[in-house]
Amino acid sequence: MPESTRANRRRSGPPIPLALLSAALLHAPWAAAQSPQTDPTDPLTGPLQLRSTPQLAEDVPRGLRGLLPSFITGDKISGQPDLGTVVEGNAVVRRGDTVIHADRLEYYQPTDTARATGNVRVNLAGNVYEGPALQLKLETYQGFFDNVRYRFLINGGHGEASRVDFVDQNVAIAHNASYTTCRREDFPGWTPDWVLNAASIQTDKEEDIGVAKDARMTFMGVTTPPLPSISFPLSGARKSGWLPPIIGLDNTNGFELNMPYYWNIAPNRDATVTPTIMSKRGINLGTEFRYLESTYSGEARVDYMPEDQLRNMDRWGVWARHQQTFDAKWLGLDSLGASININRVSDNDYWSDFSHTPSPTQRLLSSDATLNWARGDWYGKVSALSYQTLQAADSIIVPPYDRVPQLTANYDKFALPGGFDFSFNADYTRFRGDPALQRLLYPGLPDQPDGERMFGVLSLSRPFLTPGTFVIPKVMLNGTAYQFDESYYGATSATRVLPTFSLDSGLIFERDTSFFGRRFTQTLEPRAFYTYTPFKDQSNLPVYDSAQNDFNFATVYTENVYSGYDRIADNNMATVGLTSRLIDPDTGAEAVRLGVAQRIRFRDQQVTLPGQAPITDRLSDILLGAQVNWTPKWSTDGTVQYNPDTRESSRTTLGARYSPGPYRYLSAAYRYQQDSTVYANDGNRSVDVSWQWPLNDLWGDSGKDLGPGRGEGGNRWYAVGRLNYSLDDNKLTDGIVGLEYDACCWIGRVVLERLTTGQATANTRLMFQLEFVGFAAVGTSPLRSLRQNIRGYTPLRQDYPSPSRFTQYD
Repeated sequence: MPESTRANRRRSGPPIPLALLSAALLHAPWAAAQSPQTDPTDPLTGPLQLRSTPQLAEDVPRGLRGLLPSFITGDKISGQPDLGTVVEGNAVVRRGDTVIHADRLEYYQPTDTARATGNVRVNLAGNVYEGPALQLKLETYQGFFDNVRYRFLINGGHGEASRVDFVDQNVAIAHNASYTTCRREDFPGWTPDWVLNAASIQTDKEEDIGVAKDARMTFMGVTTPPLPSISFPLSGARKSGWLPPIIGLDNTNGFELNMPYYWNIAPNRDATVTPTIMSKRGINLGTEFRYLESTYSGEARVDYMPEDQLRNMDRWGVWARHQQTFDAKWLGLDSLGASININRVSDNDYWSDFSHTPSPTQRLLSSDATLNWARGDWYGKVSALSYQTLQAADSIIVPPYDRVPQLTANYDKFALPGGFDFSFNADYTRFRGDPALQRLLYPGLPDQPDGERMFGVLSLSRPFLTPGTFVIPKVMLNGTAYQFDESYYGATSATRVLPTFSLDSGLIFERDTSFFGRRFTQTLEPRAFYTYTPFKDQSNLPVYDSAQNDFNFATVYTENVYSGYDRIADNNMATVGLTSRLIDPDTGAEAVRLGVAQRIRFRDQQVTLPGQAPITDRLSDILLGAQVNWTPKWSTDGTVQYNPDTRESSRTTLGARYSPGPYRYLSAAYRYQQDSTVYANDGNRSVDVSWQWPLNDLWGDSGKDLGPGRGEGGNRWYAVGRLNYSLDDNKLTDGIVGLEYDACCWIGRVVLERLTTGQATANTRLMFQLEFVGFAAVGTSPLRSLRQNIRGYTPLRQDYPSPSRFTQYD
């Protein structure tokens, strides 16, 4: 006879037949969904149905929770219909996402109350509570638990409490409680590295907030004074309240203390107010507001410091961005959108004095407003653009001209009858600039007046394409008209009309080959590009937006060697080049790319920018380029501009990157630029090195990949940094170096940053941060600087999707 049957016969009271117990369960309120009187079309009262779903359901609607069936198991079950059930020995009751284990479990049906005693374990949607005694209403989640150990699913936080009161499905209050995210170790005397002890800790799963009253924080044996109340997120989600203070040390600001307050206004809006005390300068107030709607989004930031002791003046900065889309149908357009960007500060020294600005090294601040539109094959914009230039006495910057306003219209039509492609581009711009600063760019020449420019270009091409060849002849007609506010070279207006012809052609050969035991598809791609534009004297035209194009593989096959519309080069030249690639036939990934190109000039150049000497060499420098991605771990690339006459390189860029896995990144680059144009600084050579690497690898501790944003385990050191060194000046121009220590439940960071703010000045900051994982962070966060400076940097902790409750399924 089974033991369970013997146990049933030994219990007090008459035996309850299985049919009677089944009837009791069927008449319980959670079985109403199966009642024949219910509406079969009602999702709340209709019959249970099986439906396919791509994932397990995480939440049950509140309207359905009381209708869910309960499943009760145990060694011995007794009870009375419509009144109660008692389960003894290995008792388990399940309803939806709630599971209760106990030695003894009593369920009282009229009040929907469960009482459990002896080795009680409760799993509420993945949050686990353990203790000796529990009373809980299964539908409303109201009840209490004595002498509890608990563990939260979302961040692994855990602790103990003398009692936990369950207010509802989301809210619980733990009394005389502790909280930490340090992993519990199974040895006598274990204590966490950090722990929060409080008279009470209230957690709200829906709001994702924990609030501790009369709390003390203990870290490595050091305990803080009692705090009346502190709040903390249960995950990385947003919540209103004071954020941890930010402490820093700066050679310009001195000791710096930030006390940010975060206001979670709505799911799509928030604001942050940050008072900052700087020992050398005073108090700065920073505010930031962000918003996101279905048709528009943006952010705005305003900083204000009254009476800065460093400069004896009020300081302020404004940064704002807004993007919006409109219903364009009433205008007969396919799309209509707008954007606004504002960047303004109070004075020239703001960029070097304030390291917390969005772009701490940017001295050219642009503000613009743009309205973009499109209809069919037409598209264009209406915009206005203005610059604020932050000048320094030892490094003057000549700003671009403001464009107030600029109007463009473009038309593209491809695959016309006969296989032709046609395009039309028109531009109207009014330019406004500072003559005194422009005079620095072109000394000895007449000052350029402000003025208007209208430009248009017609383009017609006929591509001839086959799988292995392409030939694309193209004709263009450029027309330009100027209107000046003042006389320029004795005229208040000027015009220019020039045609251009180009012919682009190439071949593509392929073959199967192998190198070092790997199969590849190798290509050989010769290319020839010819362009012709007749000479027209343009020396009396202003230069509002033109500059010499960089000599690289992206510009060497173009019709004009100048950017902008103020200069159209008189070209009679050809560009010939050859590219070869190794392509993995299985993945299509490009393992190797090699390229070479050179221009052949058939006549001397005559159209130049002011102060620029015409080019008379028939052969240009040779452009050499290579990129090798032999494995996903290694990547190298380089470009060399070689002068065959001097047998020297006028520009060289070489770089290599090695990233064998998460948190392992090494990068090195060498750059050389010869002083060859009036736009270049003195020829210089520099070396740039950046890295992120676990120091534990040096003594054989390789760690484990715990997944994205979770590090590689505890007790691990990481070195991070980037150094930019000038070989000509023999000095460090910019640098950032630091150490990170991951102890699993807390992370320590110390980072030293040095940014050059002038030829003889630099700003140095010491940043240190102590991050209690899943709770809070104290100090100056260096993460923004590390992300900006180290291309391959990976934070040791990142936001990742909340774990499913089934990861702690009972």
